[in-house]
Amino acid sequence: MRPALVGRLKILRASGVKMSMVLHMSPQVIRDPNRHQPVIQFSIHADNKVGRLNEIIGLLSVHEVHIMALSILDTTDSSIIRLIVDYPEEAQKLLIEHQFSFVQCELIAVELESEADIKRVTCALVQAEINIHYIYPFVTRPQSKSALAISLEDNELATETLSRHQLKVIGQQDIAR
Repeated sequence: MRPALVGRLKILRASGVKMSMVLHMSPQVIRDPNRHQPVIQFSIHADNKVGRLNEIIGLLSVHEVHIMALSILDTTDSSIIRLIVDYPEEAQKLLIEHQFSFVQCELIAVELESEADIKRVTCALVQAEINIHYIYPFVTRPQSKSALAISLEDNELATETLSRHQLKVIGQQDIAR
């Protein structure tokens, strides 16, 4: 998340404004529900205090929403908890209901057969001149396959590029239990 956006979130939150942003499905997915569905990431703004992460994990766990990937960006007074879950609609509902500040975005997820595939992924993206904002690994996936969550500047071009390089781009439907 860009520093300016984090600053705006802090200001809005401090002023008592409830922050949540609903991600609308792309027109292609609405027209063809069987089409590849991008992976949804939640970026939750949380106070940097003991137990806050556990509170979020507990909330999701009680409602059988499983964390598939997790990354935390920490600052002195707050954290951005990035997570991917198996059921994003349910997670969104819970986060709104419990008044967590968050934003959603679409990411690319790539299945890995081995550690060598990491280099294949980054090389393919560099050759296509696609900027990588950040990458983090999945904690778990069905069939125990490894995968990376990747934030990029152009998801559509990245999906085409990675597929051309025989790398498996997975969607939200591939990580649901």
